Amino acid sequence: MKIRVVLSCFALSFSAGMAVSNTAKADTSTGIASYYWQGRSTASGERFNPSAMTAAHRSLPFGTKVRVTNLRNGRTVVVRINDRGPFIRGRVIDVSRAAASELGFTGSGVTRVALAVMD
Repeated sequence: MKIRVVLSCFALSFSAGMAVSNTAKADTSTGIASYYWQGRSTASGERFNPSAMTAAHRSLPFGTKVRVTNLRNGRTVVVRINDRGPFIRGRVIDVSRAAASELGFTGSGVTRVALAVMD
């Protein structure tokens, strides 16, 4: 009987730990970022402003703040998700031209970044 109780407690604590680690993985990621500057409506319904610190992400809720770090030069910026995309394999985020300028990759058009969801 004691063995069953111990095993049950272990299973519960293990599954709780797995839930925490899955959440942590969802809050950070790395990949390729690109930028866009075309004036159009965003998926959230607001007009795209290339001078604003905004970005497009495939799944994060609109309004989510994300810290984007350029892994090539260490520059960091916080953007607000207001659009959907990018729709090119391997890319994790599209940032506005202003954000790309702060991150220092408007010349190359793409860069490797780390994303962290802000609380």
